[in-house]
Amino acid sequence: MLGVDGGGTSTIVLLAARTADGWKSLGRGEAGPSNRHAVGTSSALAALDEATTRAFAAAGRARQPVRAACLGLAGAGRPGDQEIVREWAARARLAETVDVIEDAALLLAAGTPNGSGVAIVAGTGSMAFARCPDGRTARSGGWGPLLGDEGSGYAIALAGLRAAARSADGRAPVTPLTDRLLTVLGLKRPQELVGVVYRGGDRASLAALAPVVLEAAESGDPVADAIVREAACELAAAAAAAARALDLGASFPIALAGGLLVSGPGYCERFLAALTDRGLSAAPVTLVREPAEGAVRLALDRISVPS
Repeated sequence: MLGVDGGGTSTIVLLAARTADGWKSLGRGEAGPSNRHAVGTSSALAALDEATTRAFAAAGRARQPVRAACLGLAGAGRPGDQEIVREWAARARLAETVDVIEDAALLLAAGTPNGSGVAIVAGTGSMAFARCPDGRTARSGGWGPLLGDEGSGYAIALAGLRAAARSADGRAPVTPLTDRLLTVLGLKRPQELVGVVYRGGDRASLAALAPVVLEAAESGDPVADAIVREAACELAAAAAAAARALDLGASFPIALAGGLLVSGPGYCERFLAALTDRGLSAAPVTLVREPAEGAVRLALDRISVPS
């Protein structure tokens, strides 16, 4: 079976086999982003194909159809998007049974006690996905970089770059964030940011600047602190909205994923504090470092005999 986690930065494919007590990983493949709304359909499908081939290669096996595959993909929460991926999977002879779901759903399978609760993704993009025990689901956020993705790496980085531009103009206070960004990018003047952002700054590479803003906030820069505080509040608002839609109550399990939350404990703490400010609590809180494992578990649910 195959478990796939595809996002705006990378695509991970796990090739796995069923065992007496669950499953074991045979091979792992990685390729570029597979959010088709971010990189286009052809590039997204090519990344899925490449990561799959690499998973089989890592396992030392020739590529062939498997019993079941679950693909959790950013930007695939709607039927039309899912159908495009299923058509590719059929052409690629990926598996006998193929499920295509939004990537956040993998987190609940990987990081909550019974597959219900709220999942929060904060990587290149962001969103909240909730599921209750009876199977109903709700989502909040995930509208992409133009309409939403508040609290994401891209949103935080862009806010930091805009703060540097306003500071350079004298429209906003001087901030140490400007020098931090220039140093990381190898630039000498704020005006050079134009070339980075408009002539080669794709969404993923710009989102990679978010840790610079987070570090500045932790160092006491009030401008960066305000950016990070607002971002954390936006994530908490998304979580609250998804939980409220399903009447999950004031306390529920939360699964967290994405580089900002998994690799940045400071941002995770700010998010949980913002959630508390809304009268909500997370119990338990799980950091999901490999969402593709959730995809494997969902694929495992679809088969009844060893693959």
